[in-house]
Amino acid sequence: QVQLVESGGGLVQAGGSLRLSCEASGRTFSTYTMGWFRQAPGKEREFVAVINRSGGSTRYGDSVKGRFTISKDNLRNTMYLRMDSLKPEDTAVYYCAARSGYTGLLYDAPGRFDYWGQGTQVTVSS
Repeated sequence: QVQLVESGGGLVQAGGSLRLSCEASGRTFSTYTMGWFRQAPGKEREFVAVINRSGGSTRYGDSVKGRFTISKDNLRNTMYLRMDSLKPEDTAVYYCAARSGYTGLLYDAPGRFDYWGQGTQVTVSS
């Protein structure tokens, strides 16, 4: 069992930057594949980025590729999402997620993740 707590959300102008953090409880953080998802009002939960357990492999959703960077610090039990060149369409609640059971694959489907944080709101004004 792992508990996830996101932080770092807020209001930012278009073109600005934010860094989200996801702190995990437990001693097995280094064994989890971790991901970021987001959900805007009236829309389905959308894949943002995923990182493998070591932090050495990543994958991004098409809408954020080249602007967002996911990273993972296994010593601090924390995952990050650096968001640059933010756009109004990035406005959403951002969730971090963890997947146990290593397969070597970088999943992008919410159903593939076992644990979720409570979410943090990101609002980008135009």
